[in-house]
Amino acid sequence: MKLDDVKGFSTEKILLPEDNEGKVEATLIKKASDKSSEKAILYIHGFVDYFFQYHFADWLVDNGWNFYALDLRKYGRSMLQHQKPNMISDLQDYFNEIDISIDLIKSRDKNDKVVMIGHSTGGLISSLYADYHKDDNKIDGLILNSPFFEFNNPPWFRKVVLPIVAKLGRKFPKLQSPEGLKEGYATSIHKDYHGMWEFDLDKKPIGGFSINFGWISAIFYGHRSLQSGLDIKVPILVMYSSKSVKPGRYNENMHSADAVLNVDHIKQYSKVLGRKVKTAEIQNGIHDLVLSNEKARKIVYTNISEFLNLY
Repeated sequence: MKLDDVKGFSTEKILLPEDNEGKVEATLIKKASDKSSEKAILYIHGFVDYFFQYHFADWLVDNGWNFYALDLRKYGRSMLQHQKPNMISDLQDYFNEIDISIDLIKSRDKNDKVVMIGHSTGGLISSLYADYHKDDNKIDGLILNSPFFEFNNPPWFRKVVLPIVAKLGRKFPKLQSPEGLKEGYATSIHKDYHGMWEFDLDKKPIGGFSINFGWISAIFYGHRSLQSGLDIKVPILVMYSSKSVKPGRYNENMHSADAVLNVDHIKQYSKVLGRKVKTAEIQNGIHDLVLSNEKARKIVYTNISEFLNLY
């Protein structure tokens, strides 16, 4: 029996237009609240990631929210054998499966309120989506969990190297980057290494997947759009750790800091998202804040609960 079934979650496939690799699909994961509810959460995961934070979803369900998560195309439950995992050349391509998911959540499942939660790269995608649909009433609120607003590289690298790579990525998207993800963060959270959480190492490998120039280009231009200023109309909660630790090999500090992103970038660019932005610095939180130690998780839950109750 699949773990989704054991945990009480259902899944359904969303068929999408074929791309240059062939068949494309996304996966919508769902768990309804036992309480009568017409309000829903839509969770968007990060890079080299997929939805596995069942404990977080159960907390939301217990608090009266119907929970949905979307494994984007070429991620997690949506990866197909003929595809390059996690590959994308334009972040707006993801808007298709998000639109379809929200339509199912609202029209079919009769939810009249949808709050989107985006983690890391999912936070970047969710922010751009909310701005693109700022006048369409697609969502009613946005919660960002350590959103990926800037590459965690030295200033000279971001200024000189990344623009060149981004331009090359538009012409030669399949070029492979010599750099990949560092293993420290993944080993700090997985139960078989130094962590306490269980996730599928085929869907979220410790060393990540190889990164192509096309993906870097998509992220780079997504960052450019966001950093130039958005005009998101709905209320926004941005949460991030109280500190960062340098990515790389595992060390104990990774249990109390963001080991992927520079939190100063998140603080800086949270200011340009819209007019209704609330920020929350989580003491000793890690990159995925809902996987932090119990004390930090409680602070995360408190901030989310207050935000949802307020708006």
